[in-house]
Amino acid sequence: MKAVILAAGRGERLGEITQRAPKPMILYRNKPILEYNVELCRKFGVTELYINTHDLPEQIRSYFGDGSRWGVHIEYSFEPELLGTAGAVKNFERVLAGESFFVLYGDNYSEYDISALEQMQKKYSALGVIAFHWREDTSSSGVAEFNSDGKILKFVEKPKPGESDSRWVNAGIYFFRNEILSHLPDGYSDFGKDIFPRILTTGGDLFGVCRQDAVHAFDTPEMLKQSLRS
Repeated sequence: MKAVILAAGRGERLGEITQRAPKPMILYRNKPILEYNVELCRKFGVTELYINTHDLPEQIRSYFGDGSRWGVHIEYSFEPELLGTAGAVKNFERVLAGESFFVLYGDNYSEYDISALEQMQKKYSALGVIAFHWREDTSSSGVAEFNSDGKILKFVEKPKPGESDSRWVNAGIYFFRNEILSHLPDGYSDFGKDIFPRILTTGGDLFGVCRQDAVHAFDTPEMLKQSLRS
């Protein structure tokens, strides 16, 4: 099984913290955040990993090497200009051809049961399955609304009071049929802003898995401090 782990984000909102290290290499409980994602993949038998890089790429490559220390095989890409979350996956199209695969945001910490996404995909033959986690305050997040089967009906970005009752936020973990690659243009594109809304408007089938497994984002100094206290 294969996975793309996205590790090229600049993390500009973290200020000087990411001037010293790429955002996925920030230490959380004495290990880089990215290492937890590698371990999560290995735990669920996902051993062929593809990691994109941009800022300070040598720190990631020198730390993880070929991945054998973790019982996985890692290949890398370097993006001189950022390609976005979907563009980065498209860039790996050659090695992803013919198989379903996971995508994980390498700058999030997660204890998610990613096998639940694969099970959902098989149940409904979905083009893609997105992991969601519960967040009480969604004022700075996007949420999704679902039917009774878990099919995604719509996304609501940073909902205003009364706009949506959903508290299920994108956890940054996806499982796709290989056909998703035909929906991704060359160059820059983003799953949340470009690809998922387009798939929904054309009748495509995206499903969600909603679990309360631990997920921590580290997008701002405040979020980083909060996560470090948890």
